[in-house]
This record gives sequence, C-alpha cells and structure tokens, in this order.
Amino acid sequence: MILFLGLLLFGLMLCGFIFSKTTKEMPKSWFEWKTEFRYQYLGIIGLVHDAKYASRDRVALYKQPDRIAVITGGNRGIGLRIVEKLLACDMTVIMGVRDPSSAETAVGKIVDLSQTKGKLICKQLDVGDMKSVRAFAQSITEKYAKIDLLLNNAGIMFAPFKQTADGFESHFAINYLGHFLLTHLLLPQLRAAGKPGKNARIVNVSSCVNLIGRINYKDINGLKNYYPGTAYSQSKLAQILGTRHLQSLLDAEKAHVQVNVVHPGIVDTDLFEHSATTSIPIFKKFFFKTPERGSRTVVFAAIDPSIEGQGGTYLSNGGRGPFHPDAKKPAKCEQLFQFSCDLLKIKQYGNGEYAL
Repeated sequence: MILFLGLLLFGLMLCGFIFSKTTKEMPKSWFEWKTEFRYQYLGIIGLVHDAKYASRDRVALYKQPDRIAVITGGNRGIGLRIVEKLLACDMTVIMGVRDPSSAETAVGKIVDLSQTKGKLICKQLDVGDMKSVRAFAQSITEKYAKIDLLLNNAGIMFAPFKQTADGFESHFAINYLGHFLLTHLLLPQLRAAGKPGKNARIVNVSSCVNLIGRINYKDINGLKNYYPGTAYSQSKLAQILGTRHLQSLLDAEKAHVQVNVVHPGIVDTDLFEHSATTSIPIFKKFFFKTPERGSRTVVFAAIDPSIEGQGGTYLSNGGRGPFHPDAKKPAKCEQLFQFSCDLLKIKQYGNGEYAL
C-alpha cells in the first residue's frame, strides 16, 4: 500500500512537471533541467503568495479626467484590463500596440467607448524595434507637453530564439530594452506632469522569476546557450535593476516622478502559449489569476495614493514582495543601467534625446 501511494505521488509530481514546463519540449541538459526545477519551485511559491494575499489584491478607482496615461500593449490579457480600469478613471489612455485597429476593437468589446468619459487613442508600436519606439515617442511628445503615467506592460515569455532588427534577443529587447528607451524619451513629459504631493508615475510590469534571473553580460543575447526560461528571467531581473537605479537618479534631481515595478501574479493569459501548460488549460483556469485580477496591482502602482513617494519598490498582490538580492545592491543596478545606455548609445539618460 505504501509503495502504491509512493508511486502514485511520484506519478502526480511527474505529470505536474511535464505539463507545467516553460517549453513544450523536454529539457536536454542539466542546465535546462535545473532551470525548469527552479521555475517549478517559483511557480508554487507564486501561487501560494497569490492565494495568501488575495484579500489585499485590490485597487480603488477614482476619477482623474485631467491625467494622461501611456501604456504599451493593452490589446489582450492583463493589459486590456488595465486599459479598462484607466478609462473608468476618465483618463486619456494612449495605447502603443502593433495593430491599433484590432486593439481598439478589443477594448470596445469590454468598454462602451461611446459612453465612457475616458478617451482612447491607439498608436502603432513594436516595442522590440527601437526605430518604432522612437517614432511612437515622437508622436506623443509632439502633441502632449506632459504625461502623467507610463505603464511599460507589453512583453513576451518563453519564446523560441529570435533576434530583433536591432540585433537584440527578443525577450531582452521587448521586455526590457524597448521600455528602457521609451522611458528615456518620455521622461521630460513625465517630469512636466509631476508636482509636489502628486508624482508622475512609471510602472514596469515584471515577474517573480526575477528571483532566478542572471544578467549574462558576456552573452546578453544568449547566442552560446539559449534557453527560453533563462532569457525571460534575465529580462525580468533587468527590469527591476533598471527600476531601482532610475529611481535613485530621479531622487537625486528631486524630480516629482516615481518608478515602481510590479509582479501581477501568475495569470492565465496568452503569454503561456509557448509553455506546456497549454496542454491542460483547465489547470490554468482553476489555479491562475484571471487577467482582471492580474491588472489590479499594476493599476494600484499607477494611481493609489498610499504609495505616493515610495518609488523603487517591488509590488505584488497589493503590497511589497520579495525580489532578487542584486536589486538591493546599488552597484549592480548601476552596472546594468549603464550597460543598457551603452547598448542603446544613450549619452544622458532621461533628457528625451536620441542621436542616431
């Protein structure tokens, strides 16, 4: 009987592993196996955290008709629900998306755009293409003297290896570098919007997998040993390191701008399309957050008065969460920040200028 129960438990654990891997393929090396085990562990911890703090995972919406928000992505998943909440606050919401027409249609399915007092503007943006990022930012800065909120939300996860037109690995480019550049280009407008007691805010949507991330400066694009899970966790750690150093720069200049980074929780979205979880969608429906719940802490970081002046913090389920030890070391944060500026040839971060 004990043997049977042991075999049954082993079988359940094996099935759980197989159907929750970051890829549909089986790991091929100890490095890949180790990465998968770490993801399994973090996944369990993340689900427990989501359940434990469900009661504080809330956001209070209030009318802010004079505020302008810029969000990358937003046509599906968490982003779509973020846009819904911002429009409910009567904001002007500028979405940067690959297909503006389909994005407006997607929003129109959950928000009556003819009745809302908020204003929706959809513009073309491929955040992984630095030329597209520059064009998107220019279209905003030419029309708006100030931007109150910037939500760096667009992203990919566990995708097969691909290099962008600029030569960067796709996770690093889309999840981190494109947003790093966009923030640089829009910072003058954010500074103009901030005022004492009401900071302009930047929100970077990250993930709990930053805890197992490592910045591979010698091979940032993973050309020698690419694995989707490793590329993803690297990009998510980069977001947090960048957030922490940017806040230190903003504090030094006494700018009324704060930047926070958010783990939205483990959410049932299309981001899992490359993972093995697609084999058992009922598992995600039962255990993962809905996109609406996933959007709450992101919007909380963007508008909640309780965290006014608390920039540089990592938020999860409506409160502070655990993050990578390197993010607590200013030298590590500055190293990644300067490395990013060098990659993009940015001479003075935050002045809104970009020399080709």
